[in-house]
Amino acid sequence: MSDKEQKVVSIGAKAKKHAQEQEKTQKQPPKAELEYCSFCGRPNTMVPKLVKGPGVNICSECTLIAVQYLILQDGALSAEAQRIIDMLWGTKR
Repeated sequence: MSDKEQKVVSIGAKAKKHAQEQEKTQKQPPKAELEYCSFCGRPNTMVPKLVKGPGVNICSECTLIAVQYLILQDGALSAEAQRIIDMLWGTKR
């Protein structure tokens, strides 16, 4: 499975170790490990992507919600923030 096809992405200190382990097991068929989003609780089989960090995971959908909240918390969007939201959500205002 290539990096582009990978549904769970590890970050942090464990990422390098995880990459080394994957190299060792590339000859074997990959095991379908269930990982869960720490925010919504959905497994990686029900979300587009899942980022795995040290002791916490977040799915792509919860990440988009968090980014949108952080951008909108000031109450007014800059033109750049609006462009990013439109690009992520596929909307135009």
